[in-house]
Amino acid sequence: MNRETKRMMQRQGQMEADGSPASRRTQAAQAPRRPAKKKRTTIPEFFRQVRDELRQVAWPSRPELINYTAVVVVTLILMITLIYILNYIFAHFVLWLFRT
Repeated sequence: MNRETKRMMQRQGQMEADGSPASRRTQAAQAPRRPAKKKRTTIPEFFRQVRDELRQVAWPSRPELINYTAVVVVTLILMITLIYILNYIFAHFVLWLFRT
């Protein structure tokens, strides 16, 4: 058992500081309690939080957006072409294989 596991077990109350297993009485005393119900967020508060989060987003500039879009379109065209060529080759190979 490594140090990290021992520390985690100590935090959870499964192990004493000296490394011995915690007594049953200690574990029962630290039994997890049911958390109190959280108050639900209202709809206006939800939208305020969404707006605040969106303000923190690092939005790309117009040239960056154009560059990223071009990279995606070029990559998409290359992948479509590659898949088409491989499909064409394998289809002809299978047809040739079953003709003989």
